[in-house]
Amino acid sequence: MARVSHDPGLLQAALFGYQMEKEKIEGKIRDLQAQLKGKKAPAMAAKAPKSGGRREMSDSARARIAAAQRKRWAEFHKKKASAQGAD
Repeated sequence: MARVSHDPGLLQAALFGYQMEKEKIEGKIRDLQAQLKGKKAPAMAAKAPKSGGRREMSDSARARIAAAQRKRWAEFHKKKASAQGAD
C-alpha cells in the first residue's frame, strides 16, 4: 500500500506544480479552439506574479552567481590547505 505524506510543504509544492500544468494545458486548449475557429489565439491575460514560485534567472546572472561561488570555494580550499600545512 502506498504511504501518504501529509507534509504541508510537500502538498503545497504539489499543488503549485499541478496549477502550473493546468495553466499550460488551458493555454494549449485555447490555441486549439482558436485554430478550429480559424482565428489567432488570444493572448493570455497578464496575471500578477504568484508568490512562492521560483523566479527565472538570466544566463548572465546565473554565470555571475556561479563565478562568485567558484571564487568562494577556491578561497575556502586555499585556507583549508594552508591550515592543514601548518599542523
